[in-house]
Amino acid sequence: MIFTLLCFCIIASSTQANDIFFAPQLSGYAGKSYTGVQDPEYINYSSALQDYMVKRIHQQYGIALDPKTFSVFDLLEIESLLKCKKPEEPADLFLKMFPKYR
Repeated sequence: MIFTLLCFCIIASSTQANDIFFAPQLSGYAGKSYTGVQDPEYINYSSALQDYMVKRIHQQYGIALDPKTFSVFDLLEIESLLKCKKPEEPADLFLKMFPKYR
């Protein structure tokens, strides 16, 4: 048990700060419940998250995307594809997989 706890502490302490998904501008939405996708608070949250994801993709990969073109889920998928792509592969190859980008 102590060994397991020790391993957990070592792994947790080795996590880099930029690997943790945390956006201060989104912390105001933490723990809130929404009645549905038409809820004005949910729309505000979704818009803030889209803006954050577009900014993050631009900072990390130098690709400018329109936050209104892609859903949050699309942006998360785009980010994961860009993270896994080989350096010699063009980013457009992955972006063309999304119908809204064409």
